[in-house]
Amino acid sequence: MVQSLLSILSGGVVGFTLGLIGGGGSILAVPLLLYLVGLHDPHVVIGSTALAVSVNAFMNLIPHWRAGHVRWKLAILFAVPGAIGAYVGSIFGKMVNDNAILFLFAILMIVIALLMLRPRKETAQSAENSGQVKPGRVIPVGFSTGAIAGFFGIGGGFLIVPGLVFSAGIGLIEAIANSLFSVGTFGLTTAVSYAISGLVDWYVVVLYIIGGLVGGVGGAMLATRISKQKRALQVIFSLVIILVACYMLYKNLVAFHVL
Repeated sequence: MVQSLLSILSGGVVGFTLGLIGGGGSILAVPLLLYLVGLHDPHVVIGSTALAVSVNAFMNLIPHWRAGHVRWKLAILFAVPGAIGAYVGSIFGKMVNDNAILFLFAILMIVIALLMLRPRKETAQSAENSGQVKPGRVIPVGFSTGAIAGFFGIGGGFLIVPGLVFSAGIGLIEAIANSLFSVGTFGLTTAVSYAISGLVDWYVVVLYIIGGLVGGVGGAMLATRISKQKRALQVIFSLVIILVACYMLYKNLVAFHVL
């Protein structure tokens, strides 16, 4: 019973964060399930969070689709090779030692937190880039981004957004909207790979999604009221991620008998 409530609470924290500052929540999903909910197998944690993140991403895609921000040709061209990369990455991820993958995951958390600290700027794109999609640039970036997301079992939004801006030359709002399709696709591909290996806790996934939906609504509502302070919240959240990552590094260095 306690574990069920903690699963819902953890999902709520992830959803609330995504709704409030538009990203970063999925990177907390793994440590929350591992250290708060108490799932002991890191590979089960990764497989379960990948599925939960996927469902939430597809649901958050709907309002962007209705607003006309999604460019389906680009989204599919990025997501399909990315899904292949995610599957390949998930295969290698399952081969890595539990402590090693958590150690690498903590390093990734710090990198993402530092990227979050960088201010986002909406850049005006040239007319020649605004309507064109160049497969030669989009496909390799999609594959490599998906491989990283699949290896760590994360949505990878903070990798996908700059990847889309770089490879397709689109604005930030479009990159965020199109990234949700890739996040959902990568997460689903990774989850399928882990589920085939029996590394998904379906009960926890359902509870996580329920908590995420409720938390996402609350975060979005609060975001509309304090929009001017979202940058400050992003900075605070980045520091929280760094602290959690440092704790994970400490735990795994102890496990490696380094400390």
